[in-house]
Amino acid sequence: MKLLFTLAAIIQVSALSLFVHPMHVSVTEIEFDEKDKALEIMMRVFIDDLELSIKNKLNQPDLDLLQPKNGKTTDQMTGEYIRSNFKISLDGKPQQVNYLGHEREDDAFVFYIEVSKVKKFKTIQVQNSIITETHEDQNNLVNITVRETVRSLRLTRSTPVDKITFDIK
Repeated sequence: MKLLFTLAAIIQVSALSLFVHPMHVSVTEIEFDEKDKALEIMMRVFIDDLELSIKNKLNQPDLDLLQPKNGKTTDQMTGEYIRSNFKISLDGKPQQVNYLGHEREDDAFVFYIEVSKVKKFKTIQVQNSIITETHEDQNNLVNITVRETVRSLRLTRSTPVDKITFDIK
């Protein structure tokens, strides 16, 4: 999956790994690829925060996301969690969010997600309630790129959903 990041987005994503915990933040990059008719999505989340949220949700205090022993893989557990806490609508129509996989990058997971069969749209609505049930101060930063225009959302426990309108002709 190819993603073209703007310099600002790269700096923001790199800054994620510089934060001293316990700041609770995730960074999501959404790019509309008109050629492939897809939203290509990368989400960075601190492993320890995500693990705590999934432990609590599944009521499994001994859960280890890096070495799962409960019969499920890391991708199965994180994919289920992401699908229930990350949603996208285009022009008011809910989209199928496809979890593609993950990789580990220092203290964070990088998740690869896609929304396929995307036609031109004006409004994108994003719900990102990742970890907000566990950490009241969780900030989910979402950068959306359409035709080299970057717009951003800051989603929190009190505002888990927001939308942006692009003037696409």
